[in-house]
Amino acid sequence: MSAAIQSLVFDLDDTLVVEEASADDALLQTCALAEERYGIPATNLRATVRQTCRELWHASPARAYCVAVGISSWEGLWAKFTGDGAELQRLRAWAPTYRFQSWQNALQRYGIDDPGLAEELAKTFPRLRRERHIVYDDVIPTLTQLAGSYSLGLLTNGAADLQRFKIQATGLGDYFQEILVAGEIGVGKPDARAYEQMLDRLGVKAENACMIGDHLVRDVAGAQQAGMRTVWLNREGKTPMENICPDWEINSLAILPAILRDAREG
Repeated sequence: MSAAIQSLVFDLDDTLVVEEASADDALLQTCALAEERYGIPATNLRATVRQTCRELWHASPARAYCVAVGISSWEGLWAKFTGDGAELQRLRAWAPTYRFQSWQNALQRYGIDDPGLAEELAKTFPRLRRERHIVYDDVIPTLTQLAGSYSLGLLTNGAADLQRFKIQATGLGDYFQEILVAGEIGVGKPDARAYEQMLDRLGVKAENACMIGDHLVRDVAGAQQAGMRTVWLNREGKTPMENICPDWEINSLAILPAILRDAREG
């Protein structure tokens, strides 16, 4: 018989809040400025800037740190990188150049050399992205229902200032007993140490905890390595990976309470 689940640990981006689609929408609205001025289709420029920022991100002065805590190239376009760590200081100093160059390089691929526009786009995207914080419809009802029966944790990769801003802007923080951000603890999913820190903070053994997230590698495989049970939230019907088998797969968080109830009663 399986050990009883006492604690639930949730991922944040694209599990509780819309992340990549929000970034894409803010990028598209930013690119519309270039379309108005030079006729570049906004959808095309969006794809191009995603490519140029990835290329530059690989040359980040703190790339190893970014990989370890899971900061993506598009997050680098709006993160403030607040904090006192050496890696954060390097990123904070480099970020203005990175943002400008990402947009400048993208424009140049369309034969446009307009540093003023590149600077405008680099400043516009962070403002537009900070206006977009969407919580999935199934999140609040599910967390409210589960809060009385389980201790809840939030474990998220990413830069500390971005993730804390999202949590505050969405009002989700009040639902969790513990919140850990990879950028604050120096290690992120799927590293088992991130899960172990969360389990320690919640005061629960791995066999009594379950991880819920949208990413098979970071949220499922990583949690399984730490000894936790897992729920793969597959909202978009993605193809499973043969070598990663979550304990449960769901397409909506609304299903989660029933699954946990069946597991408890079974």
